Amino acid sequence: MTEQTPPAAIDKTALRHAATVLVVRRDGTQGPAVLMGMRGAGAAFMPSKYVFPGGALDAGDGAIAQATPLSAICTRRLAFEAPADVGPALATAAVRELWEETGLLLGAPGAWPDTPPEDWAGFAATGHLPAAAPLHFVFRAITPPGRPRRFDARFFLTDVADLASDPDDFSRACDELSHLHWVPMAEARALNLPFITEVVLAEVQALLEATEGPLGPPESVPFFDNSGPRSIFRRIA
Repeated sequence: MTEQTPPAAIDKTALRHAATVLVVRRDGTQGPAVLMGMRGAGAAFMPSKYVFPGGALDAGDGAIAQATPLSAICTRRLAFEAPADVGPALATAAVRELWEETGLLLGAPGAWPDTPPEDWAGFAATGHLPAAAPLHFVFRAITPPGRPRRFDARFFLTDVADLASDPDDFSRACDELSHLHWVPMAEARALNLPFITEVVLAEVQALLEATEGPLGPPESVPFFDNSGPRSIFRRIA
């Protein structure tokens, strides 16, 4: 996760927009698999837990040109009780976090209109622009109060076939996640998972079982809303 603002200026307990990516592959003999990695034991947020690639929205993500836009339905749903322009920025953040934490490329060939920011330099050097069209908004969860980090996290689903890089090459990943590997969904719950990760896995597994062809937006998006004193479960239509 790249921090654009000096650490001293960030309120770590403030609620921050974040994007998480579930990349799935459906070409194995053990059923669908999802890409996961383990956070470090010293991490302030979810230490030693297996998670999907993701992180906080950076201030500049909304200004990055995209090769392909997010679908209209995902853009609309992402704006539910949120700024109207947050959807495209979150999609860009999802692409950036996937690149930083795994070295995998979700993009399409294209020329950058301006000099890319430092945290996009490596991505831009591949000759690609971030692609938002393959991302499908499938889950939203707000971290409960009292945690050392709080996020308004949106979870995106994408297919391994949409990657523009070798899905088994993690050589360009940063060191934020270790043990990066493709986990069969049927085995994922045996890992040390955060509660919300288990919930998202169950939702996505059900979605995949009901999907025969290309991935697409679900009928509605589950929303675990912990913004107030009690947890509320809703669905975004």
